[in-house]
Amino acid sequence: MSGREPLVRMVNISKSFGTVQALKNVDFDVGYQEVMGLVGDNGAGKSTLIKILTGVFPPDTGEIYFEGKKVEIHSPKEARDLGIETVYQDLALIPLMSISRNFFLGREPVVRVWPFKLMDRRKMDAVVRKVLSEIGIQVRSPEEPVAILSGGERQSVAIGRALHFGAKLLILDEPTSALSVRETHKVLNFILEAKERGLSIIFITHNIYHVYSVADRFTILEHGRKVATFGKDEVSAEDIIEIIRSGFKEGECQQ
Repeated sequence: MSGREPLVRMVNISKSFGTVQALKNVDFDVGYQEVMGLVGDNGAGKSTLIKILTGVFPPDTGEIYFEGKKVEIHSPKEARDLGIETVYQDLALIPLMSISRNFFLGREPVVRVWPFKLMDRRKMDAVVRKVLSEIGIQVRSPEEPVAILSGGERQSVAIGRALHFGAKLLILDEPTSALSVRETHKVLNFILEAKERGLSIIFITHNIYHVYSVADRFTILEHGRKVATFGKDEVSAEDIIEIIRSGFKEGECQQ
């Protein structure tokens, strides 16, 4: 990465839950318009690190910088206000609710019909049609329930929603989990498209081959510690898999 200050920088992050040390002195950064793969086995600390970045948990120690400024993020809303959007594995979509309602959930535009404020469904539907068509999803009506969409389409709706609301950093938690080969390919292409639009992306996954095809760098966590950060030109997918399988002794490899 160049000498430019990264979009997000987390310094010396530690977090404990009772007697369990979830993270210890972790440094993590993501550059502008970069796809960062965040990988490691179960219990490595990936989810805890991201929940600290998105305001779900406060860190016990450490600092967070966003766009070069020190920030304290106390809630997911504060993270969204900064431009950090997260697409979780469960997608936070409500199957029986319409596509439009899911897209705008919590941020619905309103129209005033005195003395009431009502959801502007016409505007919502128009925006959803436009955004979905741009990402290659055709629906008969934005008023149809999300339940009619395939897993890949739901993933794309969630990513499209983040893009529409001005995300600068997009965090994807296992975005290709349980998708077909065709849908996985589509989501991976959309990640690259999001990068081309100027977004930075954190791709959290157990599938190293999926993340390797789109990521620029990889940060590996092991038992709450940072093992290393590698550029794509420094390691193969097989190297990353072997590092995760074998683990490193504390302090053996830090970059």
